Amino acid sequence: MTVNLITALSKKVEELSDAEATAELKWLASEIKRHNYIYHNYDRSEIADADYDRLFKRNSAIERQFPLLVRQDSPNNRVGARTISTFNKVEHLIPMLSLDNAFSKTEMSDFGCRIRRFLNLRDDEPITFVAEPKIDGLSVSIRYENGRFVRAATRGDGLFGEDVTDNVRTLKELPVQLNGNDVPKVIEIRGEVYLSHDDFEVLNQRQKDENWKTFSNPRNAAAGSLRQLDAKITASRPLRFFAYGWGEATSLPSDTHTGVVAAFKRWGLPTNLLIEKHDKVEALIKYYSDIIQQRVLLGYDIDGVVYKVDRIDWQYRLGASARAPRWAIAYKLPAEQAITTLDDIEIQVGRTGALTPVAKLRPVTVGGVVISNATLHNEDEIIRKDIRIGDMVRIQRAGDVIPRVLGTIKNSRHKNSEAYIFPSICPACGSKAVREIDKKTGKADSIRRCTGGLICPAQAKERLKHFVSRNAFDIEGLGSKQIEFLFEDGRVRNPAELFKLEYNNSKSSQPLEDQKGYGLLSVEKLFAAIRARRTISLERFIYSLGIRHVGETTARTLAHAFGDWCTLQKKVAVADANVNDEAYTCIMNIEGIGPSVASAVTDFFKEEHNLFFLKELLSHVNINSVIPPFQHKSDIAGKTVAFTGTLQNLSRNEAKAQAIRQGAKVVSSISKNTDYLVAGITTGSKLSKAERFGITVLNESEWISLLNE
Repeated sequence: MTVNLITALSKKVEELSDAEATAELKWLASEIKRHNYIYHNYDRSEIADADYDRLFKRNSAIERQFPLLVRQDSPNNRVGARTISTFNKVEHLIPMLSLDNAFSKTEMSDFGCRIRRFLNLRDDEPITFVAEPKIDGLSVSIRYENGRFVRAATRGDGLFGEDVTDNVRTLKELPVQLNGNDVPKVIEIRGEVYLSHDDFEVLNQRQKDENWKTFSNPRNAAAGSLRQLDAKITASRPLRFFAYGWGEATSLPSDTHTGVVAAFKRWGLPTNLLIEKHDKVEALIKYYSDIIQQRVLLGYDIDGVVYKVDRIDWQYRLGASARAPRWAIAYKLPAEQAITTLDDIEIQVGRTGALTPVAKLRPVTVGGVVISNATLHNEDEIIRKDIRIGDMVRIQRAGDVIPRVLGTIKNSRHKNSEAYIFPSICPACGSKAVREIDKKTGKADSIRRCTGGLICPAQAKERLKHFVSRNAFDIEGLGSKQIEFLFEDGRVRNPAELFKLEYNNSKSSQPLEDQKGYGLLSVEKLFAAIRARRTISLERFIYSLGIRHVGETTARTLAHAFGDWCTLQKKVAVADANVNDEAYTCIMNIEGIGPSVASAVTDFFKEEHNLFFLKELLSHVNINSVIPPFQHKSDIAGKTVAFTGTLQNLSRNEAKAQAIRQGAKVVSSISKNTDYLVAGITTGSKLSKAERFGITVLNESEWISLLNE
C-alpha cells in the first residue's frame, strides 16, 4: 500500500473538515478511476483487491457523512466498476448464431449439394450465393427504431449478449440516424467491429510510448477496446465497423441478401466493397482464391470467406440448426502448421471420467498465436502415429479449432526413445481406467475412462467447471482458477454448495474476502452473480448436469421435447433401456436422440447419488419451462408429428424444420401418442401402424394446408 493511501485512510471520516473531505473525495475519484483504467484496459492490478475495496469503502463513507460534497464523477456513479463483465445482459430475439466451417473445395461443394437437397431443387436450378471476406473482429447487433440508434449488444452465447450501447455509440463510422424512406420501423443491424492494420500499429505504438501493455493482434485489441466499462476508453480507440446482416426487422427493403446490404449502404452504414454474387461453385472457389491472394492488401485481418444464399425466402426455408444457419458457411483460411518439440504428455481427467492426452509443447507461434498445448485425442491415436515424448512433432491450427499433433518427424527421433504407455490408472484418484466394451459391436471404446465416479476429485472439479460454464449457469467471476480454489479449500464440492456459499461464508471464521486474491467488493460481486443465476432455462439446466453425450444441441432437443422439468424427470425416471419399455421408446422417438443418448440420460436418473444431488440442487434453483418457438397460434403447436415416404415439393428435412418452427414435436417412429403422420409416396410400415393406432394421416398437400392455416 502506498504512503498516500495510508495517509488518506488514517483519519476518521467524522473528524474530517469540509475542505479535507472535498480534497479527499477528489483524490479518491481520481485514484479509483486510475486503477479501473489499468485493470480493465491492461489486465493487471497495481494494488490488491482488499486495498481497492478500502478505497471504495472510504469514498462511500465520506459521501454518506458529507452528502452535499458528492462529486459528479463519484466512483459510485460510474459504469466502470472493479469487476470485469458487469455489462447488462441483452436477449437476442433472433439468435446470433455461429457459422459452419469448410476447409476444402470438397466441403464447399458439399455445402451447395446440401442446400439443393434441403430445398428439393432440380439439378439445373441455379442457386445464387453472396460472397464476402470474413472479417476477424467482434460481432455486434445494433438496434435502430424509427431509424434511430437505440442499443447495441455483443454476440455473447448467441442467445444473450452484453449491452455495449455506450461503447458502440462512440464508433465514428456508425450513424446515429439512418437516412432513407425505406428504413424499417425496427431493424437490428449485425456486423463486425474491427481494427485496420494501420490503426492497430498506431494504437500499439501509443501503448509503447505510454509504457502500457501492447496487444497481440487486431482482433484482441478490437474486442478488448469494445468491452471497456469506461466508454471514454473505447472512444479513444480507432474502431471500425462493417454491416453484413440483420436480426429482428419489422420489414426488409429487398427480397435478396445483396439488396438488403445495398440498402444498408444507402442508409449510411459502412459495408464491405468486396461483396460479390455467384451462382456456380467454381466461381465461389475462385473468389476465395482471389481474396487469399489479396489478403495482405486488404488492410484488415480476415479468417476466411463467407458464402450466403442470396434469396431471403430460401434463407427462411433453410432455417438453422442449433448452432448455425443452414444457408451460410465460412470457408476458412488454410490451416497453419509448425514444428516443435513434444516435452511431455499430460493426462487430463474430464467430468465424465474420460482420460484425454494433451501434448505439452515447447512454445511455438502458429498464425500469430503462441501454442504450448495440443490435443492427442486418445490412446489409439498415440499408438497409430507412434508419438513419443521428446519427439519433434508437426502441429496444425485451423481457425478456432484446438491445435492438434499431425505426426512426428521420425528421422530426428532420439535412438533411446521409448513408446508411450497410456496409463490404466486414473492419475487423479488412483481408480482403474478402462475402455468400455460396446454391447452390440463388442469393440472397445476409443476413450479410456476413470471408474472412480464421484470419488474422483478431477471429475468433481470438471463437473463444477462445466456447471458454471457459459452455456450452463454462466456465473460471472467463477472461472477455472476460482473453482479450483473453492474446491481445494473445501468451500464448494458440488453444484448445490455454490448456492450455499454466501450463507456459509457469513458463518465462517475464515471468510472468502480474507483469502488471497479476494476482497470485500469482489466477493460481493461473486455472491450477486450467483444470486442472479437462481433461475435458469430448462435447456441450460439439462446441459449443466454434464450428462454424458448431452451437449448444447441435445439439451435443447430434450427441453423442447418435454417442455418442463417435472415432465422430463417423471418420464425419464421410469424408462429402462434394458427392457426397452414404452417410456424408453418415447425418449428414443425424439428426433435427434439416438440409443447412446437415451441410455445415458436414463442411466443418469437411475444413479442414486445423482438423484440426491438433484434434490438438493432443486431446492436452490427455479427452472423456467420452454416457451414454444413460434410467433403465432398454430394448429400443430404441441402436436407430435412423424413423416414417412418421399415428399415431392419439400425435402424431409425442410418439412421437419417447418413443423418444429410452428411448435410441433417431430418423432422418428410411431406410437399411440403420435398426432399426425405425414405420408409421401413409397410409404413404409409406419402407415399401417398409424392406421392401426387411429392416427390422423395427411398427404403432402394436406400437410402444407395445415401449416398455412
